[in-house]
Amino acid sequence: MALERSEVEKIAHLARLGLNDADIPRTTETLNTILGLIDLMQAVDTTGIEPLAHPLEATQRLRADVVTEENHRDAYQAIAPAVQDGLYLVPKVIE
Repeated sequence: MALERSEVEKIAHLARLGLNDADIPRTTETLNTILGLIDLMQAVDTTGIEPLAHPLEATQRLRADVVTEENHRDAYQAIAPAVQDGLYLVPKVIE
C-alpha cells in the first residue's frame, strides 16, 4: 500500500501538522517505507506462536550476585571531620 501526495496532505491536516511543500515528498517516502515494513511483518507466518501480553515476559539472563569491589569506607571516612558508626555526621542546618 503506497500513499499518494494528496493522502499525506490529508493525514497532515488531520494530525494538525504544518508541512511545507518541500517536506511533503520526503514525508511521503518515509511513510511509504514504514508501511512497507508493516506489510513485510504481516507477511511473516506466525501460526503456532502464542502472542505475548508484554514483550518482556521472557526470562532475562542474570549475572551472578558476587562482590566485585573492596570496601573502601574506612579510607573514605578517614578524612571526614566527624564520623560515628560508619556514618558521616553533619552540623544541624534547620532548627
